[in-house]
Amino acid sequence: MVFAHDTELGLMAAAALVNTDGSIEFSEGEGLPDVAALDRFVVGWSGVRAHDEAELAAVRALRPRLRRIWESDEDEVVTIINGLLQESHALPQLVKHDEWDYHLHATPPDAPLATRMAVEAAMAMVDVVRNGELERLRICASPTCLDVVVDLSKNRSRRFCEGSCGNRAAVAAYRARKATGS
Repeated sequence: MVFAHDTELGLMAAAALVNTDGSIEFSEGEGLPDVAALDRFVVGWSGVRAHDEAELAAVRALRPRLRRIWESDEDEVVTIINGLLQESHALPQLVKHDEWDYHLHATPPDAPLATRMAVEAAMAMVDVVRNGELERLRICASPTCLDVVVDLSKNRSRRFCEGSCGNRAAVAAYRARKATGS
C-alpha cells in the first residue's frame, strides 16, 4: 500500500469523478447524466444526500477543479487543495463508522455531497503532496484518451486509465511487431 487506505480511496474516488466529465475530448459522454447516475456513483459514501438536480450540478461543477490537480505543478496543486479546504471550512477529525476503523473526515455528515467530495479529494491530495508523489497523478498514455490516472503501483509503472486503453495499446504494439516481422 502506497498511502493509507482512506487516502487511496479518496484518490481513486477523485479520479473516477473527474473521469465522468463528458465535456473532455475523447470522452464517451456525460458520466453523470442524471440524479440516478449520481446515486449509483456515490454508493458507499456516508452522510446526508439531497438527491436533486442542485446536488448533481454541484458535483459536476467540482470535476474541472479536481482535474486541474492532474494538470498542474506542485505550487498550483497546493493552491487548489488549500482553496478546497478553506472554502469547505474543513476540520479534520478521526471518525469510526459502519465497518470502517478510524479514519479522517473533515466535514460533518450533513455537509453537501459536493463539499464532502471536494474535501475528501483535497485531504487525499495532501498526502500525495506531502509524500512528494505527484508523479503518481497522470493523464492516460493513450493518444485518444484524456482520463486521469492514479498510479498506486509499487514501481510507478501504470500508464493507462481504467478503461481498455492499456489493452488497445498492447494489441496495437503486437500488431506493429507482427507487421515488421519482429
